[in-house]
Amino acid sequence: MNPKDFLTSAYGVRIPRIIYGTAWKKDRTAALVEQAIGLGFRGIDTACQPKHYNEAGVGDGVAACLHRGIDRTDLYLQSKFTSLSGQDPMQVPYDLRASLSEQVMQSFQTSLRNLQTTYLDCLVLHSPLAAPQHTLEVWQAMEQIFHSGGAKQLGISNCYDPQQFELLYRNANVKPAVIQNRFYAETGYDRAIRDFCRQHRIIYQSFWTLTANPNVLAHPTLQTLAAKYRRSAAQIFFRYLSQIDIVPLSGTTSENHMREDLAIFDFELTADECDVLEILL
Repeated sequence: MNPKDFLTSAYGVRIPRIIYGTAWKKDRTAALVEQAIGLGFRGIDTACQPKHYNEAGVGDGVAACLHRGIDRTDLYLQSKFTSLSGQDPMQVPYDLRASLSEQVMQSFQTSLRNLQTTYLDCLVLHSPLAAPQHTLEVWQAMEQIFHSGGAKQLGISNCYDPQQFELLYRNANVKPAVIQNRFYAETGYDRAIRDFCRQHRIIYQSFWTLTANPNVLAHPTLQTLAAKYRRSAAQIFFRYLSQIDIVPLSGTTSENHMREDLAIFDFELTADECDVLEILL
């Protein structure tokens, strides 16, 4: 990826404009991560949540690439703290009897071991907790990790209530640099949250971007652009999102699709074309 294929966060962290997502890869995780990085992905998203992620497999895939000469500083590694409500009770990666703050620290240390690294480029709260005071308690524990140098920035995921997100922003000493949400029509494509992000230099990451939007991908406007640029509908959609500073996650297991995802930076939509596509969201 070229320098223009990155965004810089409010904390000075370079974030690739497309990130490889590692959920649900199980035993294939290490090989797929190694392949993704080998083809050119420089951002990897995972979580300390054995229920859906093989974080140690991510670490093995990254390590294989580092042994081949990739520099750790060229990679953006992002992992998450997942509260008990999102964990498999049989595979909790921390002491479930510990305080929330201790759980955050234990989860973070597990992530460092799994990923074979000394720091994260971003530590993300996987989702808000049921009680706002518990969300803030977890966030304050994450802030301690930030201040210790363990994470270069912090973020939150699965937060769809604009008021809830703004409350966290106001109460946080270390402001969220990233929000990662499912990107689909049922939430109005997070228009209010994305407006807030633009105003406060927060980077919006999208997941479930293709799977949840078959109607967008099949829309005649997008299909016409795909024919014009001789690209797939997915490439047009990803390219449009990257041009409006949304960072999509790609979880493909196909080498061909990985190559296509990375090739979205080989062309550029016009401002008028972006305006037309905006109507679809």
